[in-house]
Amino acid sequence: MKILVTGAAGFIGMHTSERLLARGDEVVGLDNLNDYYDPGLKESRLARLRLHPAFRFVKLDVADRPGVERLFAAEKFERVIHLAAQAGVRYSIQNPHAYVDSNLVGFVNILEGCRHHQVQHLVYASSSSVYGGNTKMPFSEHDSVDHPVSLYAATKKANELMAHTYSHLYALPTTGLRFFTVYGPWGRPDMALFLFTKAILEGRPIDVFNHGKMKRDFTYVDDIVEGVIRTVDHVAAPDPAFSSDQPDPGRSHAPFRVFNIGNHHPVELMAFIEAIESALGIKATKNFLPMQDGDVPATYADTRELNAWTGFAPATSVGDGVGRFVAWYRAYYGG
Repeated sequence: MKILVTGAAGFIGMHTSERLLARGDEVVGLDNLNDYYDPGLKESRLARLRLHPAFRFVKLDVADRPGVERLFAAEKFERVIHLAAQAGVRYSIQNPHAYVDSNLVGFVNILEGCRHHQVQHLVYASSSSVYGGNTKMPFSEHDSVDHPVSLYAATKKANELMAHTYSHLYALPTTGLRFFTVYGPWGRPDMALFLFTKAILEGRPIDVFNHGKMKRDFTYVDDIVEGVIRTVDHVAAPDPAFSSDQPDPGRSHAPFRVFNIGNHHPVELMAFIEAIESALGIKATKNFLPMQDGDVPATYADTRELNAWTGFAPATSVGDGVGRFVAWYRAYYGG
């Protein structure tokens, strides 16, 4: 198939593009290569993708409405994987307008492109952050997600609502994937694994928030990509059992679905740090701090819905995944 991957120079975008190319799809990768984090890392990811003859890169911001319109009109994509977004919970407190431009304006531009050019299926990145202040574990797609605790989370919930509108009005099949703390080689420098590894190797203390009393459903990137590919191939469809009297947030009378995609096995932050220490062979000096604004103490994905829909099941332990990241980090940066 001919597939558009937005955010192709990003962490999940690069890995997803590689898997699509390996199975024979044609991939057009879009990215604006902004400086939210090191553009050099993004260029290095792109260099890997450019080795494939079936890959083409387009430098474009999804918030550029005329540019996105021209791209869809020219390329006639069969399916779209929309991963481009302004990421980061904490940064959304400092720079809210970046999230409106990329995550709201950009997303409606993608929806319009899909609507007007007969895209067969739009798969887009949502986030575990939509669960906000929820404390019932594990997080389920059947739960209400109306209490976000960061603007980033609010924009991701808005994406799900916007997608449903287009599924309802225009019969556009859309599937949102709520990612749970993705990690692995080529990961983002603003994520905990990268920050911890860098600091430990440089002999600096690591900042451990909420005094280490955090749990995360850490999900290895290869498992995430497997779920994304399976979801692209299983086009969203209306649920004949959907009831407007008792509406289920994760499905609809329209061709719309929302799924959790995670490891279904939350890990305590201190155990995650121990896995990094083990992979590095170095003990970390820890600087224990209070919880940060916009953060949550725990995430835990109920993945039964995605398993039933696509057969997805995570397969990578935290020990193995962290070890692979550390090996990549040392090869890429030295140390």
